[in-house]
Amino acid sequence: MIETDVLIIGSGPAACSAALYTVRAGFKTVLLGGKNFGGQLVQTNEVENYAGFIDPINGFELMNKMHKQCQRLGAEILQKTAVSVKKDGKKMLTEIEGGEIISSYAVLAATGATARWLGIDGENKYKNHGLSACATCDGFFYKGKTVAIIGGGNTAFEDALFLTNFCQKVYLIHRRAGFRADETTIKKAQNNPKIEFVIPAVTTKILGDDKAVTGIELQNPETKEIKTLQLQGIFVAIGSIPQTKFLAESGVKLAESGHIIVDEKQRTNIEGLFAAGDCQDAIYRQAIVAAGSGAKAAIEIINYINQVK
Repeated sequence: MIETDVLIIGSGPAACSAALYTVRAGFKTVLLGGKNFGGQLVQTNEVENYAGFIDPINGFELMNKMHKQCQRLGAEILQKTAVSVKKDGKKMLTEIEGGEIISSYAVLAATGATARWLGIDGENKYKNHGLSACATCDGFFYKGKTVAIIGGGNTAFEDALFLTNFCQKVYLIHRRAGFRADETTIKKAQNNPKIEFVIPAVTTKILGDDKAVTGIELQNPETKEIKTLQLQGIFVAIGSIPQTKFLAESGVKLAESGHIIVDEKQRTNIEGLFAAGDCQDAIYRQAIVAAGSGAKAAIEIINYINQVK
């Protein structure tokens, strides 16, 4: 059994920010990196909206700096995956792959989320080459260009409105005529001259020139008619999948979306179990926000351990 004061499950911005605080407070801290080491940020070519960097920084490089900073201060990083978490008296017991148990006073779930993708031809090829799941992160790179948003919820509509600040034209593509977005947001999009609705339409293929996206292939689900749109960027806004399966038997409360429910202090309903970052945030999904929530959680963890130790 591995003994530690704090176990942080995750290795993205929320996890690393939390570790900086708990280590500097004098608590032995272990991070579990998991299979997606460094989180979604490592798949981003250029990060230009993270404070402190004058020039854009590669996502992998940014996370590498965070990991080295954590290790310099004394945090231990294990590239292992959590299997389950349970409360046992004053301690939290976390099983990791291979059956080993990590005992800690507190556990921070900072496992992030993965974007929902369409699973169509060309998708994997053009990710980060004209295809993105984050308009807020990447919209600025499409200044003066034509792009498309795929989705029908509030996120898709808000992303479409956001992109009109940069792009000359935004197609909003949805597989049916009805939308899940609220009526006020829908009307804003309908009244924006830069937004054109393409409905009903199912995206069947991402088109490109082997270097970047050049268009999109769509099929009308009613008439089966196929058509293509010429554009330079595509944003998929059909939701995200929080990485919370390992908590299935823990008794922690989850939202219908699978996100962990926390209070204003990043506490779950289980004493000693905290959550931060995209695994509990279904709204903002930004690295800087995740880092902030990780710091909040760490401060509360420090207070909690000082009380129970």
